Amino acid sequence: MKHQMTGTVMTSDVIRTVADTPFKDVAALLAQHHISGLPVVDDDDKVIGVISETDLLLHHADQEKAGAERRFHLTPAARRTATKAHARTAGELMSTPAITVRADDSIANAARTMAQHRVERLPVLDEEDRLVGIVTRRDLLQVFLRTDPDIRTEVIDEILVRTLWLSPYAIGVTVTDGVVTLEGRLERKSDVSITAQMTSQVDGVVAVVNHLTYRFDDADLRPAEPAVHGVADSWLRKL
Repeated sequence: MKHQMTGTVMTSDVIRTVADTPFKDVAALLAQHHISGLPVVDDDDKVIGVISETDLLLHHADQEKAGAERRFHLTPAARRTATKAHARTAGELMSTPAITVRADDSIANAARTMAQHRVERLPVLDEEDRLVGIVTRRDLLQVFLRTDPDIRTEVIDEILVRTLWLSPYAIGVTVTDGVVTLEGRLERKSDVSITAQMTSQVDGVVAVVNHLTYRFDDADLRPAEPAVHGVADSWLRKL
């Protein structure tokens, strides 16, 4: 099943800076381009950190606090805060290591990475780890702009026909506002599970309403040889 790649929705013209850029110049870049963050790169265009508006705000909010904490033993987190509070350059202000994705990562993977690390943007790298773009939460939401007919076609072609080797009319597939409803009867119980789970992974699917039934319960079978539907089984193990 083909997933839309991060590179198809990223912004290629990336506003970036280098480690020795003065603090005020970083703030000016954010204001001038109406952005809330930007990557910091080295001479080879490799991302070495990321700066957000939060980092700039910490510079002012924690200056006084950091000065008081210098009299006590500082934890690693406190040391990082103190460094940012007195930062004069992008290199001192940036958060490291940078959380990044690759241009050929799926949008779903980029969304998981963004949610896991609670960030609003991700620098996008090529196969040589060089910066080629940036993707934001708004960019990732574009996947949900897919039309219902487009989603239905992918469910039928990629899941029913190419994965399960079924007729495109084997079951009923309807899509309304991104919600896919599956109706009908499949041969095996495992096919029902595979169909529903793979459908939920299709780009643009909001939810799956599974009304599928089955003729044969193969849940307790332990085949000595690989199952006929090895392609789907392998795909599911990667979920």
